[in-house]
Formats: sequence, C-alpha cells, structure tokens
Amino acid sequence: MNNTNKEIAMGYRAYIASTLLALLMITGCTTNPVTGASELSLISPTQELSIGAQQYAPSQQSQGGQYTLDPELTLYVSRIGKELAAVSGRPDLPYEFVVLNNDVPNAWALPGGKIAINRGLISKLDDEAQLAAVLAHEIVHAAAGHSAQQMTQGMLLGMGGQIAGIIGSQAGYGELIGMGSQLGSALIQSRYGRDKELEADRYGMKYMARVGYEPEAAVELQETFVELSEGHNASWVDGLFASHPPSVERVIANRNHATKLTPGVRNQQAFQRAVRQVKKDQPAYDANQQALKAADGGNMDQAMSLVNKAIRLQPKEELFYSTKGQFQLKQDDFKGALNSFNQAHKLYPEYFLPLLGSGIAAKQLKSYARAEQDLVQSSNLLPTQIGAFHLGEVTLAQDKTSDAIRYFQQAAQGGGEIGQASQAYLQKLMTAEQQGSN
Repeated sequence: MNNTNKEIAMGYRAYIASTLLALLMITGCTTNPVTGASELSLISPTQELSIGAQQYAPSQQSQGGQYTLDPELTLYVSRIGKELAAVSGRPDLPYEFVVLNNDVPNAWALPGGKIAINRGLISKLDDEAQLAAVLAHEIVHAAAGHSAQQMTQGMLLGMGGQIAGIIGSQAGYGELIGMGSQLGSALIQSRYGRDKELEADRYGMKYMARVGYEPEAAVELQETFVELSEGHNASWVDGLFASHPPSVERVIANRNHATKLTPGVRNQQAFQRAVRQVKKDQPAYDANQQALKAADGGNMDQAMSLVNKAIRLQPKEELFYSTKGQFQLKQDDFKGALNSFNQAHKLYPEYFLPLLGSGIAAKQLKSYARAEQDLVQSSNLLPTQIGAFHLGEVTLAQDKTSDAIRYFQQAAQGGGEIGQASQAYLQKLMTAEQQGSN
C-alpha cells in the first residue's frame, strides 16, 4: 500500500471511529434492568419497541400463523405470561403472547416483549409450571434486551467490516463491505450465547418462584432438552435448540438455582384442560407431518392419502387444506388446489399462505384478475419472493409492464433460481423498452 492509500485508510479509520464515538455518546452505556449490569447498547428502548411492534405480525406469518382452533389456549398462555412479566425486570413493556400453529417445538421473543410459543412445544409439556418456565425464559430475553445486544454487536462488527472493506478497496484488494441488520426471522433464530442462556434460565426461575410456580420444572425442561439433543431429534434441533442450545452445564446450574428458591405449584390439571384440543388433534397433526415426509420422498399417492386422513380427523384445521393445496399444485391439479386453498382461506382469512396458493393456482388457470387480487393480499400480509415473481408474471400477462418490472425487481433481490428467472424477465422487458424507444 503506497503512502497515498495509507493516508486515505487512516482518514477512513478516523471517520469510522468518530462515527462510532458519536453513536456511543448518543446511546452510551445503559443499566440492564434485569441484571443491574452496565452494558453498551446502540439500540434505544424506543427503537426496541418499534422493532418488536413492526416485526411481530410478519414473524407470526412466517412461522405458521396463529393457532386458531382453540382461541382459549392463547388466552391461557397470555394470562400466565403477563403474570410472569409483571414481576420481571421490565414490567412496563407492552408484552404480547401468542400461540403459533407450528409443529416445530420452539418459542421466541422479539425486542419489546413480543413473545410466541409454538403449538409443537406446548404439546411436549406436562404441566403449567413447565409452560411458565418457557415463557419466563423468553420474558428475560425481552426484558434484558438480549436481541438488542446482539444487534449492537452486529452493528459494531459491521463497522469493523466497513473499515476493512474501505481500506481494501482503496488498496485495490476488495470492495466496500456494507453495514445492515436482518430483522424478523433473523431475530427469531438468533443463537443466544452461553451467558445469555444461563442468565435467562436464572432470572426466569426467579420470576417463576415470585408468581408461585415450582422452579424444578425449569430443570426438568433442560434435562429433556439435553436428552433429545443427544438423540439428534431433528425437529427439536432445528427448532428450540437452534436458538436455545441445551447443555448439561445449564441443567446443573438450574438445579443449583432451584434449591435456593421456594417450591411452588404445578397446576397440571389446569394445564391438561387448557391443551385438551391440541392433545386430541395430535394424531391429525402427525398424519399431516407424515404426508409432508411422503411428498418429500416422491410418494404423492401416500401423501394425499395421509393429508386426507388429517382432514377427516380435524376438518376445521386450515393447515391441512394448505398442505393438500400444495400437493395439488405439485400434481398440476390447479382446480383442486384452488378449492383447497379457498377452504383454508375461509378457515383463516388473516393468513398469507392460502392466498399465495390460490393466487398461483388462479394464475395457472389464467384467471389473472383473481390471481393478482389474491397475490397482492398475500403480499400485504407477508411479502415473499415467490409472491412477487408470480405477481410479475400475472401483471405481465395483463400487459401491465411497469407493474411487472417492479415486481420482478423485488423478486430478483432474493437471489437463487427465482432471482435468476426474474433477472431474465427484466432483461427482456428492458430490451423491449429500449427497442420501442428507438
């Protein structure tokens, strides 16, 4: 690197350092309301609330949507969650709790106290104390600002990368590395570090004890998680374990904490009453899972037989009709797919997937106005790359070229095969526009 490049690099170092210093002066160190420790945060409390509020609905959509068969279950979970949140380090957060219609055993918290637990995890629990252990753990993640702390680390790492990228580009060795943060699903799937997990366990057990639950339930949960992780149960590893890695260390630490806390209630009967619909429908959900596995293996006859079995067992579950619709799309049965997705939409009008599926089916049937309507409604609930791509094709078929270009540009940003196909459309459309203007 010559002297000129060195001077440029030093100048950029000074610029980035001054920018970082300015950020620190604005936000600076804050006192963690849960632990009392002094911590660096570039995300203000107001920003936390905004992020959580903005990402909560689309995060629910992307994770299966709400569990609607038994609304009382969500009310039950919310009541327990709010009792725990009231004794947390940040009782003033606008906490919300929702049960998601997702088979994967998982739970997550967004900044600002927006918390979700999957039906698949609830079905694995034995009593209310274990449910309280899960919710209290997530409440600590929200109250202690763990997601905000991870975002702060990401921003600082991004600044470091930006410095390196600028220096490299000035020296002719690389391109500028941009800063940015991925929200929504990235926050849900964030893998918390060892210290944060132990912290969430410890304070979560304290919250349980304050409300009157048996803290030993948290120990039992961790013991079960360790056993399942050692058994390589794929659904658990991909779900709860991806963001909340279990360990023997956590079991030992939790057992030690439990001995120092006041024993409490289990409320097993109340829990079993609250989850009776989920337990009753488990064979139907099992059949739906088996159908998906059969379809992945290419056995579509078996897949259709199993999903039809799930529908017979529980004809009010939107999930099963959406599964059937996807199988019918795969078999080019577009009329059948449209009927299945229509039924799913009737059962759950606020969910994006049935609208996406019906839009794709309608497009294949050349019902372009209906396809555009459904695809737009789906995108309003959850923008997706595949939705944007099909909207591009639908609007192009209706000679709405400017709309088509806009949708293909959106789809192209997602990369992959759909991104490449979108780029191909864009090249043709741009070429046609240029030729038309000449």
